[in-house]
Amino acid sequence: MSEAAAPIPTRSNPKASRAFWLKQLHSWHWVSAAVSLIGLMLFAVTGITLNHAAQIPSEPVTVETTAVLPAPLLARLSTLAEETTDPVPDAVARWAADALDVSIAGLPTETSPEEVYIALPRPGGDGWLTIDRSTGEALRETTTSGWIAYLNDLHKGRNTGPVWYWFIDVFAVACVIFAVTGFALTWMHARQRPSTWPLLGLGLLVPVVIALLFIH
Repeated sequence: MSEAAAPIPTRSNPKASRAFWLKQLHSWHWVSAAVSLIGLMLFAVTGITLNHAAQIPSEPVTVETTAVLPAPLLARLSTLAEETTDPVPDAVARWAADALDVSIAGLPTETSPEEVYIALPRPGGDGWLTIDRSTGEALRETTTSGWIAYLNDLHKGRNTGPVWYWFIDVFAVACVIFAVTGFALTWMHARQRPSTWPLLGLGLLVPVVIALLFIH
């Protein structure tokens, strides 16, 4: 991308100007392609799997894990109001991480007088944890639906967290740059390639016709 610092040729030399912009567009085009390549393949493949989700078999697998909250920690749990969404105390969260291999620190709860319920959604599955407020019995349930469901949820950004959320935005910007620079390169080469505009027009016309005639 070092060419970006070069001075832009004046209009008095159209060939030099064209060469300059071709070099700039090629640079931005391949860089954006490199950044978005893997993500583009992932989203293209999962676009197909999402479109055929009903035809792809999936066997959800549910795993249950139980443990009993020690009495001192059960007493700590009593500091929660009878009905609240506050997270469990830190000591209880540390116990859950050790005993049930689950991270619940800072997560909102659905606390009632009888139990503490914590939703644990995840890509490609679901999960939850309950703690009985009278006995301390804890039950963690995890459901997974396989790798295809996991990748489909990555496509949708479902239960993927803030880092993946920002990755999708960066990836989308890279794809826009890739498409815009690709269009600019196509436009600059269109004179030597007569089929350019008919093909671009067809790429626009086909989805418009399908949307107007077949989507109700």
